[in-house]
Amino acid sequence: MEKSEYKILLVDDEPDILEFVGYNIRKEGYTLFTSSNGKDAIQIAKKVIPHLVILDIMMPGIDGIETCIEMRKAETLKSTLIAFLTARSEDFSQIAGLDAGGDDYISKPIKPRVLMSRINALLRRMPETPGQETQIQLGDIIIDREKYIVLKKGKEIQLPRKEFELLELLASKPDKVFTREQIFEKVWGNDVIVGDRTIDVHIRRIREKLDSDNIKTIKGVGYKYEA
Repeated sequence: MEKSEYKILLVDDEPDILEFVGYNIRKEGYTLFTSSNGKDAIQIAKKVIPHLVILDIMMPGIDGIETCIEMRKAETLKSTLIAFLTARSEDFSQIAGLDAGGDDYISKPIKPRVLMSRINALLRRMPETPGQETQIQLGDIIIDREKYIVLKKGKEIQLPRKEFELLELLASKPDKVFTREQIFEKVWGNDVIVGDRTIDVHIRRIREKLDSDNIKTIKGVGYKYEA
């Protein structure tokens, strides 16, 4: 896809951030939509179906966490990437964002080149990998790569994009141990910087949603999906 075909929704209540970040996104060639509050952002997202939402956490009215939760309820926004852009750097804020369905976490202030590198890396995760089987079936769990859904005993399990990609990676090679470095590279990309607890939070959420202990922790190494 050409960069102009990618749609990015930038949501922040600070006009300076909308102008500064928006300028750099447009300069890179992406199609940009903006909103200054969560309520309008949800409606815009449902209408334009962006590939990526860059979402501030601290906003009046509906904050970024609530906005993300509402977006994730929409069937059409399942595959949309959501990255939180915020000045807050506390662990609890990052974890809350990931728990709400966020895919990445970007702390501001951030240099334009670094920001665009993060955005480019996120959007590179979008294209499908040609030649793959569309489904993985392991016991009573089916992972549908094409539809981005997970079924357990025929019941659909809601997973945000990064949780889905992490589960898909582990399930693609049952019993293979993936190191933390391999997981970061394949799911988040080499030039995306995420916190040390990011993988752990995602794994915990997947286990809870699948009500399964098939994902095993290999202490000091990484994780595997035990068939």
